[in-house]
Amino acid sequence: MAKQISRLESILERAAGHHGGMEALREKLPTGILAPGALSRIPDHRHLAGMTRAVFKAGFVWRVIENKWPGFEEAFHRFDVDTCAFLAPEDIEELCTDERIVRNRQKILTVPRNAAMIRQVAAEHGSFAAFIAGWPDDDYVGLLDFLKKHGERLGGNSAQYYLRAMGKDGFLVTGDVTRALIDAGVVDGPPGGKTALRKVQEAFNAWRGESGMNQAQISRVLAMSIG
Repeated sequence: MAKQISRLESILERAAGHHGGMEALREKLPTGILAPGALSRIPDHRHLAGMTRAVFKAGFVWRVIENKWPGFEEAFHRFDVDTCAFLAPEDIEELCTDERIVRNRQKILTVPRNAAMIRQVAAEHGSFAAFIAGWPDDDYVGLLDFLKKHGERLGGNSAQYYLRAMGKDGFLVTGDVTRALIDAGVVDGPPGGKTALRKVQEAFNAWRGESGMNQAQISRVLAMSIG
């Protein structure tokens, strides 16, 4: 027998109770989600920068990456996709000793590999930004799967943080969101596999239809519902 998934209304009420009422809660919901037209106009080099930022932040102190970010921009040629895709071995060696950035070889190597992926997708879709903008929001997990398969170190939460920073609507599976999803009867544990993520997507699609909210807002509500 299928589980009964909690309605978003009840989750909203619980979150409002933790955060000073419904009006105060709504003021804390995320903004910055872009319409497809605006998303499609983002230069592809900014997508490479966003991916790189998320990759380097993973498992590291975010403040350090933010403080060094101007150095990253300089060291990686403002993330020009063509330049980064064809970094030579000697370029990589220089970057591994460049004090402007965090000198993690494996993460540095993600830049040319993700640049190559962006170039390939752009060749097929006009631009990588157009590809991201055109991906349907109700299949966000499909986009996460694509980035995990074709990108470098874009599994886990890295792709989620990158996409949110770019303005693509989607959810973040943080610890609190996971707890809320379990409480709501969506999943039994952390949704790491495809089947569990598909259940999460189905729940978000239902909650979007119920509330008119986007996935980013629903994700925040879920997190805020955990006391």
